[in-house]
Amino acid sequence: MKNSLIVIAIFAVGCLAGTYWHPEADMHNWSLCILYALMLQVGIGLGSNKVLRSELKQLSPKMLLVPLATITGTLIFSAIASLLLSQWSVFDCMAVGSGFAYYSLSSILITQFKEPSIGLQLATELGTIALLSNIIREMMSLVGAPLIRKYFGRLAPISAAGVNSMDVLLPSIARCSGKEMMPIAIFHGILIDLSVPIFVKLFCSL
Repeated sequence: MKNSLIVIAIFAVGCLAGTYWHPEADMHNWSLCILYALMLQVGIGLGSNKVLRSELKQLSPKMLLVPLATITGTLIFSAIASLLLSQWSVFDCMAVGSGFAYYSLSSILITQFKEPSIGLQLATELGTIALLSNIIREMMSLVGAPLIRKYFGRLAPISAAGVNSMDVLLPSIARCSGKEMMPIAIFHGILIDLSVPIFVKLFCSL
């Protein structure tokens, strides 16, 4: 939750700075470079973790059903949400849902991909919605993990956490669902992480 509050604070500072400061440089190119650097850092971190590689080798192929359920459920409910948000199309809402709680990446990608088709202002609005909705998903998964485990089973906190099942919410998942769920949570988080750019780009282009 602390990380989420820091992100919100930085976002607010950025909004204020943008209101009074108008840089001549192309800020979208800057954000794209930052995005590439983030993806590089994630790849280096995963590739250099020997313990993680050994744990993943012990997983059953059936565990692919967990990230599949996360993706399917998230996209279905995102599509349903479009019925309540008349301004945005079903594909826009599914693009937002495709962040899977990866708020920093999804907001940048959506703004970048949607600007050519709907303009900078609307693209920024949709990126902001992605930022806030995915932060809220992370916070609700963190706070509600015990209830999610109680009513929906041991795998439910992993699915609710989205991409954060492999890092921020991993201690909470281990506490609520058991330490034996940690390899599954890490595996789930990695696959969801890799899927975010694919699904966001897909739905932004529709």
